[in-house]
Amino acid sequence: MSKNKILVTGSDGFIGSHLVEELLKNGHAVKAFVMYNSFNSWGWLDTFPKDVLSEIEIFSGDVRDPNGVREAIKDVNEIFHLAALIAIPYSYHSPDSYVDTNIKGTLNVLQAARDFEVDRVLITSTSEVYGTAQYVPIDEKHPYQGQSPYSATKIGADRLAESFYRSFDMPITIVRPFNTYGPRQSARAVIPTIIMQLLSGKDKIELGSLAPSRDFTYVKDTVKAFLEISKSEATIGEEINIASQREITIGELAQELIKQINKDASISCSEERLRPEKSEVNRLLGSNKKIKQLTGWEPKYTFEDGLSETIKFIKANLEKYKTDIYNI
Repeated sequence: MSKNKILVTGSDGFIGSHLVEELLKNGHAVKAFVMYNSFNSWGWLDTFPKDVLSEIEIFSGDVRDPNGVREAIKDVNEIFHLAALIAIPYSYHSPDSYVDTNIKGTLNVLQAARDFEVDRVLITSTSEVYGTAQYVPIDEKHPYQGQSPYSATKIGADRLAESFYRSFDMPITIVRPFNTYGPRQSARAVIPTIIMQLLSGKDKIELGSLAPSRDFTYVKDTVKAFLEISKSEATIGEEINIASQREITIGELAQELIKQINKDASISCSEERLRPEKSEVNRLLGSNKKIKQLTGWEPKYTFEDGLSETIKFIKANLEKYKTDIYNI
């Protein structure tokens, strides 16, 4: 990856903000597409040191608006498209917003990238497109299953991206992280949910089902994978998992966090936090064989070390989290 101007949509969010940092460290010019709002908030980018923030070109807009997307893309060489609505419970009652953001927003990025002949486009997918594993480890040939409105819209976005690659020979790669975690993750995700409750002094933490398993990857490893994928010509036209290939149940995760924070805490099941039975993804264990073959990437952080770093971050920023409510 040469020194290009790179657009990162969703740069104000969890993975996006870490990606911006890593691109800057690698000497790239970065344009950060942040969600326009009247508070002029740039999300997690606002926490960057001023000297780092001054290196970033900020573009405030909305991926749902094709005109703003075109304005953002007209002078860039590469695009890392991460902007999306991701919360599964919220998608149950507001699916229209997921169609508009995840499908139409991705279409806007693809159309503009085609018109301006952008050199590389990475479209961010999710392991949720696979649904509950039909076999493990889940490779990129695994069938898709829309078990929530969120996952259905991400399947739609992925297939749009594939169609632009096949129809217009665009340099597109679909990047599919499994469960990324780490500092700055949304409070609605399971790891921050558990850590917040424990750090706020609760002796009984509330969770949904403890049986589902996930494949967790620390955010710095995920970001490194994005960069390695973007460097390789062999990844164009491919769908590529980012996975640790290690399976951990939610119950095991909770016990590890209890061990690290408060050994006397216990777990209770909250009906409010349970997904509908046919919507719950019961098992995710990803294959990382393809990404290793095409890029040589391997995760560097152990799960336990990644959790320790996440605990430190949330502990230092606990006042930013609403620990007394169920975040959806």
